Amino acid sequence: MNLLNLIYSFRARLLLVLAVLLVTTLGVQFYFNRRAEQRAARVIAEQEQELAGGVALALRSLSAGVYMKDLVRQVESPLLDSQQGRVMNILVVNDAGRIDDSLDPDYLPRTLADNSTQYFNAAEVLKRIPLVNAGQSTDDIKELLPSSSALQQPVAGEPRAVPIRLETDKGFNYIVVVLGSADPARGESPWQPLRPLLPTLLIWLIATLAAAVLVWRFTQPIKDISSAAGRVAAGDFNFHVPAASRRDEMGALAMTFNDMTARLEKTRELETRLNMVERSAVVGRLASAIAHEIRNPLNYINLTLDHLQTSLAPEHPQKRETFDRLASGVKSEVARINTRISEFLNYSRPSKLALRPVDVRASVEDALRMVEVQAAESDIELRVEQAGEVPPVLADAEALRSIFTNLIINGLQATEGGVGKLTVSITKEADGRVAVSFADTGAGIAPENVSQVFEPYFSTKETGTGLGLAIVKKAVDDHHGTIEVHSIQGSGTTFTVTLPTTDGSHKENGKGENEEVGV
Repeated sequence: MNLLNLIYSFRARLLLVLAVLLVTTLGVQFYFNRRAEQRAARVIAEQEQELAGGVALALRSLSAGVYMKDLVRQVESPLLDSQQGRVMNILVVNDAGRIDDSLDPDYLPRTLADNSTQYFNAAEVLKRIPLVNAGQSTDDIKELLPSSSALQQPVAGEPRAVPIRLETDKGFNYIVVVLGSADPARGESPWQPLRPLLPTLLIWLIATLAAAVLVWRFTQPIKDISSAAGRVAAGDFNFHVPAASRRDEMGALAMTFNDMTARLEKTRELETRLNMVERSAVVGRLASAIAHEIRNPLNYINLTLDHLQTSLAPEHPQKRETFDRLASGVKSEVARINTRISEFLNYSRPSKLALRPVDVRASVEDALRMVEVQAAESDIELRVEQAGEVPPVLADAEALRSIFTNLIINGLQATEGGVGKLTVSITKEADGRVAVSFADTGAGIAPENVSQVFEPYFSTKETGTGLGLAIVKKAVDDHHGTIEVHSIQGSGTTFTVTLPTTDGSHKENGKGENEEVGV
C-alpha cells in the first residue's frame, strides 16, 4: 500500500482519529493534573502561612500580656479571620490544660459576679478535634488532653489542631492552632470535583461524533451496494453504485461491483444474441424441412386445381360457380401456406443484396400504392412528408420496398377499426444518414411488449406468426441500418428506420455501388 492509498484508507483515518483522541485526552488530563498540583501546593503554602501567623500571634499575646482578639484587630490579616481563612482558633493553654487566651472570644477567661475568674479546659474544647504532632514529646500532651484523640492521623478534609509546646518563666504553655478543613474545594460548588472531567467528556463526545460520521460515510456505500445487489438480482444491470469515486476501501468495492454489473450486462446481451442465433438456426432447419416436405405437395395440389378448373369443371352454371368458388378458396389457402413458408425462408436464409443508390421517396410511394385500396376501405389517411433534399440511400430496391411495405401494412393493421392516419416522414440526419419514420394513430403497444416486438415468433395478434417485424429488423441490419420503435398505448406507434447513403458506410466497407453483398 503506497502513501496515497494509506492516506485515503478508512482504517488509517480511524486510527488517526483514535490517536488524536488519545493524545488530546492525555494532554487535557496532564493540564488539569498540573492545575490540581498547583492548587494543592497553594493550599499547603496557605496552611503553613496561617500556622506561622497563628503561632506568631500567640507569642505576641504572651509577651505583651494582651488577648489575641485585641491583637488580631491590629494585624488585620485575612488569614487569621475564622470566617475567611483556615485558622479557626488559637489557644494558649498552660500545663494544667487551662485556656488562658483564645482567638475565639467564647473561650476567653470570664470574670464572675464574685470577682472570681472562670477558665475553660482545653480537653473539653478539643475533644473532637484530632491533634497533629508538631515534633515535640507526646507524653505530656496525652496527659494534658486525655479525652482527645491526640496524635492520630486525621481524616483528609477534617479540621485539626497543631499543639506547640512553649517553655516560659512561668512554666510550660501550649500554643494550639486549630485549623479548619484542608479540602481545597471547601466553600466551592459540590460539582467542583467534576469540572476536570468536563473537557475530557467533551473531547470524547467530539471524537465519538467524528468517528460516527466517519463510520456513517464508510457504511453508507454498503447500504447502496446492498440495494444494488437486490436490483441486480431482479435483473436490473443498469444500476451503478455512486460510491465508486471514493478513494478508500469502499470506493474500490463499489468500483468492483459496478464492473461486475457491467460484465453481467454484457453476458446477458451475449446470451440474448446466442439465444437468437440458436432460434434462427432452429428456424432455418425448420424452414428447410418445410420447404422440402410441404412445398412439393402444395405445388402438386395447385397444379391439380388448375387442371380441375380447366378440364373437369361442371357445365351447369350454378355448379360451375360453386366449383370455381371452392377451388379458388383452396388455391388461396395453398397460397397462404406458401407465403408462410417464404417468411420462414426469408428469415432463416442469408440475404444476398444488390446494393444500389435508391430514391427513398420513390420506394415509399411504391409501397404505399400497394395498400391504397385497403387504406381507402378502412378510411385511413396516407401521407408522405419530406424535409428538404434527401440523398439516395445504398440499398437493395426490392428488399427496401419489402421493409417499407411491411411497416406500412403493420401500421394499417394497428389503425383498423376506426378513422386514422398513417404518416411517412423522410428526413436527413445530422450524421448524413436518411431516417424514414412510419407513424400511425392506432392503439399503440403495451410498455412491457415494446422491447419484444422485433423478436421472432412474438405477436399480439391471434393470427400472427411473429415473423413480420423480425424479418424487417433482419433486413435493416443487412443494410447496416437501424430501426427503433416508440409507442404510447392508446395514441399510436412510430417506427424509425435509418439507412446509410451512397456517400456513407459502403465506401468504408470497401464495396462498390454495383457489387452484390452476401449477408
